[in-house]
Amino acid sequence: MTDRFGPAERTGFWTAILTAVLAAVSFGVAATTPPRTGPFAAPGSAIPYPFAATVQFVPRDFVWMYLALLMMLAFLVLSACIRERAVDDRKIFGTVGLCLATASFTIIALDYFIQLRTVQPALLRGEADGLAIISQYNPHGVFIALEELGFLVLGLSFGFLALSLGASRLERAARWVYAVSSALMVAAFVGMSWYFGFGLEYRFEVAAISIGWLTLTISGVLLAFVFRRPAPQR
Repeated sequence: MTDRFGPAERTGFWTAILTAVLAAVSFGVAATTPPRTGPFAAPGSAIPYPFAATVQFVPRDFVWMYLALLMMLAFLVLSACIRERAVDDRKIFGTVGLCLATASFTIIALDYFIQLRTVQPALLRGEADGLAIISQYNPHGVFIALEELGFLVLGLSFGFLALSLGASRLERAARWVYAVSSALMVAAFVGMSWYFGFGLEYRFEVAAISIGWLTLTISGVLLAFVFRRPAPQR
């Protein structure tokens, strides 16, 4: 196939920009949402179990999830474009990266949607029975566990997408961003799990959000320029 601009390039360009913007904005909103419980809560301000008092922070503490869901969807489309653009002998890596990005999106989407459509209305109605285990405010609850899994899979997807990128200067730069992020996420999960054990709580989640959102912002900008160029010859 000769060099040309195709649907993958056009879609990839716009979704790369959208991913970068949504990552930057959602990270900013999440970073300005103070922790109400767990190890990073301000001294003396942590809300005790079963976290019913967090109703006063609805919907403020949940706004970042709407943006993050859109960001993850944009990254999923971007992953498909990266896979489509890859030369034939690298498509296998792009396919694996796309599959992992799909799994990550599915896990995170289910996790966040439960918070938005179950936890929020339950808090507002005073229906606290059984809510604590799935609430985002539980530092070792189901929400954090699913986030950890989703972000770990996201990090693995970065690693395979890195292998599918081409040899141009911008693609090499994006490859390094993805590869370093993937290594950092896996190392952070293993290292922090070993060091903190069952007292890890949401420490890895904070590290993974910081690494992942920064990666999506930087790589989104780089890939927008990559997709402005014709696809390489297959």
